[in-house]
Amino acid sequence: MKTNIQPKPLFLERMKELLGKDFEKYIKSLQGNTLKSFRVNTLKISPEELKKRLEEKKWEVDQPFKEYPEIMVIKNNLEPGEFGRSLEHQLGYYYIQDIASMLPPVVLNPKPDETILDLCASPGSKTTQIASRMENQGTIIANEISLHRIKILASNLERCGVTNAIITKKEGFALCNKLKQEGFLFDKILVDAPCSGEGTIISNQKTLIMWNIKTVFNLSKIQKSLLSSAIEILKPGGEIVYSTCTHAPEEDEEIIDFILKKFPEMKIEKINLPVKFAQGITNWKDKEYVEDVKYSCRIYPHETQTEGFFIAKLRKDK
Repeated sequence: MKTNIQPKPLFLERMKELLGKDFEKYIKSLQGNTLKSFRVNTLKISPEELKKRLEEKKWEVDQPFKEYPEIMVIKNNLEPGEFGRSLEHQLGYYYIQDIASMLPPVVLNPKPDETILDLCASPGSKTTQIASRMENQGTIIANEISLHRIKILASNLERCGVTNAIITKKEGFALCNKLKQEGFLFDKILVDAPCSGEGTIISNQKTLIMWNIKTVFNLSKIQKSLLSSAIEILKPGGEIVYSTCTHAPEEDEEIIDFILKKFPEMKIEKINLPVKFAQGITNWKDKEYVEDVKYSCRIYPHETQTEGFFIAKLRKDK
């Protein structure tokens, strides 16, 4: 580990059960670093132009995915603070973001002129990515409950030149219920849910201190409520992406299993990601999940050198 913080025995026991023979690789990966990644803000500059500018500053820039040229990685060591302090960053030409965090909006595949809800939006990494893919057309409702986090969200939207987003401040399920009463429906919805953050340990080991199994169970209830409420305001034929930055099945597959059983009109979609991923699990402890839950995706740091993530895409029958 990079610090003296020791994982709690129950956490280690659960991860060992999840990963089996890969457990030691996972533990070893926590001693390393994630890739120094960022996303080009195509609302302001093209990937080609930004790459040229950064290389003139002697940055070694790599584009690991041919189909997503906006995703970039810095290969060389920069001066301390240079990554976040550069003129290009201050101008909103790029957004510092873990590659795994970029994948939920990629899976959502927002299009210009669509109406999209980002239910848990702050700090705005995914909201700005959605706006970029929409070319600032259509409408994004970016919701956040915390006023402090709304200030961060608003700042990032402004820095990145986002003009098609409306910020709302409300508990997620309360907002969904209000919009349902008004008959307001969305083409696509992103529920990047609040979670226990197990996937962020590689970049923030204080997560190990905060980890608590009771928190995992409590968050699972909240996540079920959030996703259920969001589905109520999804148009027939619409798509919803559910994501977390945790490995806990109670916050991941259990949520998708709950939704597929509660809403027969919802179907899980097969998705492909540009990074290595594992299929969703179909049983955990004493619980059996519906078979289709396997079409969700698990991203592990020891396989990708990114943070850990869970992503699932659901479609509502017309």
